[in-house]
Amino acid sequence: MARQGSGAMLASGGLGFPPQNLARVVVWEWLNEHGRWRPYSAAVCHHIENVLKEDARGSVVLGQVDVQLAPYVIDLQSMHQFRQDTGTMRPVRRNFYDPSSAPGKGIVWEWENDNNSWTPYDMDICITIQNAYEKQHPWLDLSSLGFCYLIYFSSMSQMNRQTQRKRRLRRRMDLAYPLTMGSIPKSQSWPVGTSTGTPCSCPQCLLVNSTRAASNAILASQRRKLYPGAVRQSSTFAGGALWPAGTGTAAVAGGTAKGEGLRVPGGAFAPSQSVPNGAPLPGLNNLNRPGTQRGAGLSARATVPPGVPALPVKNLNGTGPVHPALAGMTGILMCAAGLPVCLTRAPKPILHPPPVSKSDIKPVPGVNGICRKTKKKHLKKSKTPEDVVRRYIQKVKNPPDEDCTICMERLVTSSGYEGVLSHRGIKPELVGKLGKCGHMYHLLCLLAMYNNGNKDGSLQCPTCKAIYGEKTGTQPPGKMEFHLIPHSLPGYTDSKTIRIVYDIPTGIQGPEHPNPGKKFTARGFPRHCYLPDNEKGRKVLKLLIVAWDRRLIFTIGTSNTTGESDTVVWNEIHHKTEFGSNLTGHGYPDPNYLDNVLAELLAQGVSEATLKD
Repeated sequence: MARQGSGAMLASGGLGFPPQNLARVVVWEWLNEHGRWRPYSAAVCHHIENVLKEDARGSVVLGQVDVQLAPYVIDLQSMHQFRQDTGTMRPVRRNFYDPSSAPGKGIVWEWENDNNSWTPYDMDICITIQNAYEKQHPWLDLSSLGFCYLIYFSSMSQMNRQTQRKRRLRRRMDLAYPLTMGSIPKSQSWPVGTSTGTPCSCPQCLLVNSTRAASNAILASQRRKLYPGAVRQSSTFAGGALWPAGTGTAAVAGGTAKGEGLRVPGGAFAPSQSVPNGAPLPGLNNLNRPGTQRGAGLSARATVPPGVPALPVKNLNGTGPVHPALAGMTGILMCAAGLPVCLTRAPKPILHPPPVSKSDIKPVPGVNGICRKTKKKHLKKSKTPEDVVRRYIQKVKNPPDEDCTICMERLVTSSGYEGVLSHRGIKPELVGKLGKCGHMYHLLCLLAMYNNGNKDGSLQCPTCKAIYGEKTGTQPPGKMEFHLIPHSLPGYTDSKTIRIVYDIPTGIQGPEHPNPGKKFTARGFPRHCYLPDNEKGRKVLKLLIVAWDRRLIFTIGTSNTTGESDTVVWNEIHHKTEFGSNLTGHGYPDPNYLDNVLAELLAQGVSEATLKD
């Protein structure tokens, strides 16, 4: 197995530098909501490096190199990515890798997501996969990196060890990431290149140029009204500060700070200033620097570069000293310069319906009962693992010369589990064919797969996912309630709504779970889910009840959202948890959802034929 690629882990609050005279590949990465560092593409990294060479404290407009990243700007001073339409900020970092690693060669490994598009792996995983590929390993276990996935190079697939679900992966060639050596040139004054060369024609800069004159005129007008006794300043960007620093609250993404103005470009701070009555006011502060840097900035203020306005914009709601229209225009200007100003507030998802009285809650027509409970699993001891495997396979006397996709050894040779797993009556060279799908494997490999699973008397073909027997899961004990409420979902205005409530308490993991005897957590319960009350919605509900009884709705694993391990997580059957919106993708309207969830249930062995039995 290949070792993990080495890369210098850098703090998000500052630029990283490679050791002197040592060449390194530079990869810029951003921190997502799951705590994973995600790499920018090679083209974007080249663009960031080019801007960095001109001004290490400037800003990078990502839309200039990638149209899909048009809303995003990176502030190199604070090392944050800022989304202009929502105000969302994420830390970024500059990481270094060996030139002989995957990013240095322009090699990208990607996996196919649920939207049939390709998602690149994290850079450390990409390097690990490439190392194993170059060493011609048949497979790679990613558990050492904290992921329960197996990579099979012969079939170019990724398999989830818990759910046995497979996804395609691919290796493609792209632009190599930028190479750097030694230190970076010192930063220049802001703004860079304003006096020489042709002005930038990107939309952000055009917006700045077109609104500059109007904003300065309004600034001067507001200043004269509020501070008639103050000394007049120049009303252009070439002059001094147009507005004295105030004690308002700066509207910045991620929160507000009393007594702080907007951060000026270039990372400079306004010195203490005075209003007309002579009262001293605090200067500007870089709100996005780490706490230690922020404290240092307060004790040692730098001088404001000539022509940079200090604007005490309180907020965008019209309650500050600046007119709301000016506040909005100022926000646009600051965003165009790459500064973290909150332009808009993202709408909140509508998770729950209006309050419903008990008398309005009704049973779902055509569905028996309103509640199902599951208890601890009782294993059937009547069938041994060998009996289960032999039940669903037919022996093959002359197997073809192809791979067994479980152990990745040839079928004409012994199983890769020879010496690891031994069982009386099953020789390592025996090969069997599954009855319905016809895929062939070593019997010893099928036995190992069964012993590593739920041991419920069923088998699932690792190639085509065909299920033999009745598949059950590892869902912990809990309760499922379902009823009708008199409200409609978006897109289903003529129907009432089926509400499902799942409730699972914390407990101790059983023998079928990842860590038997260890406590597991159950975050976010009770969980409310919604279906339209129509024919297809009721069909989905009935099948979900079957899946619940078979313990297939939830499992115990690692949360994709928080990264927490040993916790209750969804198990490959998607639910809609937003009632009146679809901001997270887990709500309505979604015309394909019911068909998609029926396909997911079928993949778990829960079909309409189940309802007829």
